[in-house]
Amino acid sequence: MIDLHYLDNSATTAVSKAAAQKALYMMTENFGNPSSLHKLGINAELCIEDAREAVAKALGAQPKNIIFTSGGTEANNTVLFGAAEALKRRGNRIIVSSVEHSSVYESAKRLSELGYDVQYAPVDGDGIVDLEKLDSLLSDKTILVSIMAVNNETGSIQPTEAIAKRIKRRSPEALFHVDAVQAFCKMPLKPLRWGVDFMTVSAHKIHGPKGVGAILIRDGARMIPLLYGGEQQHKTRPGTESAPLIAAFGEAVKEADISANLSYIRELNDYAVSGLKALDGVTINSPASALPYIINISVKGIRSETMLHHLEQSEVYVSSSSACAKGKRSYVLAAMGLSDDRIDSAIRISFSKYNTRSDIDALIKGLESGIKNLQRKQ
Repeated sequence: MIDLHYLDNSATTAVSKAAAQKALYMMTENFGNPSSLHKLGINAELCIEDAREAVAKALGAQPKNIIFTSGGTEANNTVLFGAAEALKRRGNRIIVSSVEHSSVYESAKRLSELGYDVQYAPVDGDGIVDLEKLDSLLSDKTILVSIMAVNNETGSIQPTEAIAKRIKRRSPEALFHVDAVQAFCKMPLKPLRWGVDFMTVSAHKIHGPKGVGAILIRDGARMIPLLYGGEQQHKTRPGTESAPLIAAFGEAVKEADISANLSYIRELNDYAVSGLKALDGVTINSPASALPYIINISVKGIRSETMLHHLEQSEVYVSSSSACAKGKRSYVLAAMGLSDDRIDSAIRISFSKYNTRSDIDALIKGLESGIKNLQRKQ
């Protein structure tokens, strides 16, 4: 049997045994509606509140600041549309970076269609927001700024605290949203200390289940709900909570050892980079300062999908870009100023705590084979 070498963890991760067991327990034993007033309902609600406390602790917040959603996309949409609606009487300028995840990027496009003045903050060659150019976009009409913590394609880390300070100085009434889906439980996050108003996270990037995410909402930060219905979650996100997914999310958060995992992943990253640099025609697109969980590379002369499927034959699994893009050309790499050839041959390698050096050895061997055989055919 061929070993599976899964290196697409920025798309999704394997659910941990503890998280899966928690979900099964909630579905088969503790299955009450968490809004019901009887014992079964109360027991389910206690598990939800336990998960809320775990997420809050990981973000340095209080449980009352955490709202659960169906995932990162819903969380990002809720913040962008909800905050824009709440503050539209103060102004209409919304700023997002040019390298945001599609759930923010497409939301911004829709807000532009609705009449908001949407501006895109440019990035440098490392994918980092140009702070001086961001300054020039900020004004007294700015109501919302959305800039991610870690880029999902390159691993570039944005200077969140420095951005928050500039927003507060130039546009003190504006709200600041940070999409931290790729950063949560992978690096220390201190959103409230940094001056962030909303932070969005997701379970399935940290060995939790798909279909559940969360929003941190700073006290006093206004946001109009997207959904209307029951009394759940202070009416900010009403509807019967998915107790199995939320409880499993909580287990995944509790298992995360940020410091130990980051140290281990950094070692894997160094090992991978050493092997990648030894291959002819491979260029590393991620900056040296990127979160080590992600390495973006280009392989000269071989289209991304061609190499992806070649590696798949050896049970090595990577991505050609963000999974949500479904193979479309990367606007993130274009915003960084990369050439068409590098964009069309880009591959994303992403790690989890379950990866080993043998996964990297298989990757290097597969790339070496692809460079030797695929370039010859083209």
